[in-house]
Amino acid sequence: MSERSHSVTYLQAAADLARAIDPGQIDAMARGLAQVRGRGGRLFILGVGGGAGHASHAVNDFRKLCALESYAPTDNVSELTARTNDDGWETSFSAWLEVSRLSKRDALLVFSVGGGSREHNVSVNLVRAMEAAHAAGASLYGVVGAPGGTLAELADVAVRIEPPPALRTALVESFQAVVWHALVSHPRLAVKQGHWESLAVAGKS
Repeated sequence: MSERSHSVTYLQAAADLARAIDPGQIDAMARGLAQVRGRGGRLFILGVGGGAGHASHAVNDFRKLCALESYAPTDNVSELTARTNDDGWETSFSAWLEVSRLSKRDALLVFSVGGGSREHNVSVNLVRAMEAAHAAGASLYGVVGAPGGTLAELADVAVRIEPPPALRTALVESFQAVVWHALVSHPRLAVKQGHWESLAVAGKS
């Protein structure tokens, strides 16, 4: 595939995926997260690889723009690596959530391309965290690129992204960012505008 063909294909696929997302799912997530905030719950955001980077960024946005108490276990590299080194990767998130006293007031937001699977031994640390959330009665939300995984099966709402196989990871991770930015700017959740949006409004007054 030529450079031009790749770029055209990528952008066309992104446009098709944007049209395919059900806006009602984003609205449902926003309502659910607003309820978490209203009952004094916390939002724990989980991901590995690119999803871990998304989690850190999203924590900032939910805290700053939505006044929703939010945390990502991957933000504390000392604790994460200590747990991984001493106890194993599979329990690194679930043990962190246990210490955080995860309860039915709280919610998890998971960014995962595959959604995790015990059967296939994929992202078992995410699987155990989602199972812990389910057992505690916490809400579970996510953005995922595959059916049949733990996230798709257990989530209250999971936005599923279905890109061409050759662009799966790139586009699923891209749309994880699209979805969480839709949430933090959603009228159900946002309590303040982003910096540049607020400047633009001030400039028009």
